[in-house]
Amino acid sequence: MTVIQPPTELPMSVVCRPARAQDLEFADALVVSSINDLTERHGFGPTAVSSPPNFQLFCMKDDADGLWVAEENERILGFAWSWVCGDMWFLAQLFVSPDQQGRSIGNELIKRTIEHAGKSGASNRVLITFSFNMVSQGLYIRHGLLPRFPIYSVSASREQLIGHLHGPRYAVTPLKPEASTLRRLAQADEWVLGVSREKHHRYLIDGGAATGFNLHDGNDWIGYAYVDAGGHIGPLAVMEPDAVAPALRTALYLAAGSGASRISAFLPGASKAALDTAMTHGMRIKCPMLLMSSREFGNWAQYLPRNPGFM
Repeated sequence: MTVIQPPTELPMSVVCRPARAQDLEFADALVVSSINDLTERHGFGPTAVSSPPNFQLFCMKDDADGLWVAEENERILGFAWSWVCGDMWFLAQLFVSPDQQGRSIGNELIKRTIEHAGKSGASNRVLITFSFNMVSQGLYIRHGLLPRFPIYSVSASREQLIGHLHGPRYAVTPLKPEASTLRRLAQADEWVLGVSREKHHRYLIDGGAATGFNLHDGNDWIGYAYVDAGGHIGPLAVMEPDAVAPALRTALYLAAGSGASRISAFLPGASKAALDTAMTHGMRIKCPMLLMSSREFGNWAQYLPRNPGFM
């Protein structure tokens, strides 16, 4: 996700440098403030809350070249974060403090992220931004990333969802950090997305960021789904198009069983089955987003992202 501003000359007092681990909590607070400033101005209300920067730390250990801050007099004014899997480079966040926009800080940060993309050798550059963030979209189009399809943040109260839950679902078993399991997950992502994300599965399973489940239809392995303690679903991937609806329904049951007061997910506009299932079960759109990439990739009818930073 990105919030940037039109170009002006970067003040000499502002320094862009590689991020350090101790910067990440401050950066998260800046990101939350920037997101809520944007979504409130567009009538969606506050949509972001602070959380420990665990995935950022994981990415920093994996590839420190992907995280940058802009600071002035030891105050962090902007933050950029990108990660790489295989031949895909993903811009997870690029934000500038709302009271600092118009100083070309975002443009200076994006230079660093584009350099990271070039060094990675990735053939595809990808990001998810707000669909109403026109300035960012124009900038990324100029950098060769084109709009592909919307992604909708949807949610429902647990009570409302339970009243709508019906229909077939899959059997589940817990994902375990075994070599065979990670290999199967990597193969599924290569099939659905065109790129392995084994290291990100390892992060989710080992770090406890979400609880992962195998999805089974009898003896057949259908795919996987993650559900976190806050009732959020994703990522989720299935091997066949007709598995989307029962897979999402299964994840909704699991999320409702978590006891969370609200259940949420990110659903690609390319997945009619996912959108139909969510709406049928009483979920409503909270915020529209947009996937942009330098080339088309993946079968997004069969993949539900975790969030705009994880994909």
